[in-house]
Amino acid sequence: MNTKLFFTLLMSTIITSCMQNKIKRKVYEWPQMDAPVAAIKPHIRSLHGDTVVDNYYWLNDYFKKGPDSSEVIKYLEAENAYTDSMMSGTKKLQSQLFDEMKGRIKEQDESVPYFKNGYYYYTRTEEGKQYFKFCRKKENLDAPEEILLDVDALAEGHSYYAAGGFNVSPDNRLLAYGVDTVSRRQYTIHVKNLETGETLKDAIPGTSGGSVWANDNRTLFYTKNNPATLLTENIMRHTLGADTDNDAIVYHESDNTNYIGVGKAKSGKFIYIYSSGTLSSETRYLDADDPMGSFTVFQPRMPEVLYSVTALADRFLIVTNQNAKNFKLMECPFNQTGQEHWKEVIPHRPDVLLEDVDEFKDFLVVSERKNGLIQLAIRNLKDGSQHYLDFGEEAYTAYPSNNPEYNTATLRYGYTSLTTPSSTYDYDMNTRKKTLLKQQEVVGGYNVADYVTERLYATAQDGTQVPISLVYKKGFNKDGNAPLLLYGYGAYGVTMDPSFSSSRLSLLDRGFVFAIAHVRGGQEMGRQWYEDGKMMKKKNTFTDFIDCGRYLVDQQYTSPAHLYAMGGSAGGLLMGAVANTAPELWKGIVAQVPFVDVVNTMLDESIPLTTNEYDEWGNPNNKDAYEYIKSYSPYENIEAKAYPHILVTTGLHDSQVQYFEPAKWVAKLRATKTDNNVLLLKTEMDYGHGGASGRFDYLKEIALEYAFLFALEGMVE
Repeated sequence: MNTKLFFTLLMSTIITSCMQNKIKRKVYEWPQMDAPVAAIKPHIRSLHGDTVVDNYYWLNDYFKKGPDSSEVIKYLEAENAYTDSMMSGTKKLQSQLFDEMKGRIKEQDESVPYFKNGYYYYTRTEEGKQYFKFCRKKENLDAPEEILLDVDALAEGHSYYAAGGFNVSPDNRLLAYGVDTVSRRQYTIHVKNLETGETLKDAIPGTSGGSVWANDNRTLFYTKNNPATLLTENIMRHTLGADTDNDAIVYHESDNTNYIGVGKAKSGKFIYIYSSGTLSSETRYLDADDPMGSFTVFQPRMPEVLYSVTALADRFLIVTNQNAKNFKLMECPFNQTGQEHWKEVIPHRPDVLLEDVDEFKDFLVVSERKNGLIQLAIRNLKDGSQHYLDFGEEAYTAYPSNNPEYNTATLRYGYTSLTTPSSTYDYDMNTRKKTLLKQQEVVGGYNVADYVTERLYATAQDGTQVPISLVYKKGFNKDGNAPLLLYGYGAYGVTMDPSFSSSRLSLLDRGFVFAIAHVRGGQEMGRQWYEDGKMMKKKNTFTDFIDCGRYLVDQQYTSPAHLYAMGGSAGGLLMGAVANTAPELWKGIVAQVPFVDVVNTMLDESIPLTTNEYDEWGNPNNKDAYEYIKSYSPYENIEAKAYPHILVTTGLHDSQVQYFEPAKWVAKLRATKTDNNVLLLKTEMDYGHGGASGRFDYLKEIALEYAFLFALEGMVE
């Protein structure tokens, strides 16, 4: 019998037996040892008549000075050693959790192939390998396999390796792809000749990783980043064989609050350049048969108007919020693209957010959001009829998947929920027949009937109903004694849709409830939901999360003695804010790569991505924004009081939330808080914002976080 399968089945039997009884707890004895103490080096910030002393500003020296900043590295290593020592009693549990979670992953696996331009493309993984192989077969799935890129082999010798942006030329002969070996999201684009296997000399550094082929099969368009700020500044044109130093700038973005990128119409007819901020956007387009031509502005950017463009066979479609907060769908001729020529196709609806459209020759798939859930509307372009897909669950995630072919009546879509493993379907838009192609296999067995999911609504302090999605294992007693992990994000209009996680079973099977608070700042309930959780309304995100936590306590799903909070990046800001505002509500908090020093970061334009975020948080160079951000920024609002147990994680090479934000936050918390609760900082010295690159290594990070929660619950043994 497979030993990993035997181990998984054994653990499942043990866990099920425990669930039939009450949760067994035994107080975990934290080692008694002194925590690292960061040096105090006062730095004065004076702005808008306000003077602030920052004792830990020096911790950003590694970012500013690089490897010469040995004092910073020594401090981070001391914190890592302290975390390792404090968690030493959980080492066996962490190893067990890692094996348990890894044991649920099918090691030898293959993605569902998708068809594009005569080939079926897919990735496959091999047992024991961290990465994957990118492959294709010509015309049918019985054809011989071509391995286009062996990422397992390419990653050898690298502690971090990310390959992406796979882009095959129209004649199927060349593959462009991006590689990042540092975890700073700075990619070098390479080009491989798929007929000879040769990697061409055309290595293009300092890019976002993606690229677009013109129809001549020798011209590449790509996005060049600023090496310091990582801002996407230029769209470049490269001709194969030419010196990359001489690549032409075809577009320069002068507004440093905008992100830019380049894409291609599914039909292959146009190449697009996108420029977009939070409040306005602009698109340029070029005939893909004329790569040396000039891009044409589709519609000059308009204040507080967003729009995106999709090309059909005979016209453009435009998704826009012009006089339509929840967006509407317009159309215009190819030769008259100004907004004065836009004609309405789908009007604005106050209760439905129009998120996106996917184009096909005879059909249009419209992604909408109503009552916090995605709907997929299928519109027949020939007869104007429309119908919706039926998903049949109370809370779920559905989305159009990989659909690169234009001339097809088959929609590929993905589906998942808190209890349904990730599933891939093909849907015949003519016959309305859906076919399940693959569902994520949970090795060792998984019975969806053993778990229960609910959709609840908490009342926020201003009367707003905030959705909560939660899941637990059958046998759960709603008596206030169960541990509950509440997750939140709430920024950038990103929706935290409920989805399945095989690693999360290690929480659920030990009696945890897992819940997602769909707080304002996301876009779950429409565009207004986002706007009510950003800029000068940002505090709604924090109070929503706290109100969700209190509701779960009031309804006896848990109690403050067993309630935990988790969030990452902008969700880490949420963690810092709720720790300051309602520390008594949480037993423990896990803050992953947390954005907690908002004022100082938003004042420093040398920090990657700062200026792109002004429309999200505000520009503290303006007095009103400064005062509002300062009133909630976690680092600025640490007080001499008791805080929950806190685990903080970060990455030395993080390009989005620099390592020094969580490091400063921990240093100041240690020096200020009045409790004896555990405060741990774990810095991954080889990784960045997304953590480890391998498909198993990231499980070690989850094992650490889960072990921290289990230790606080007395569930280590």
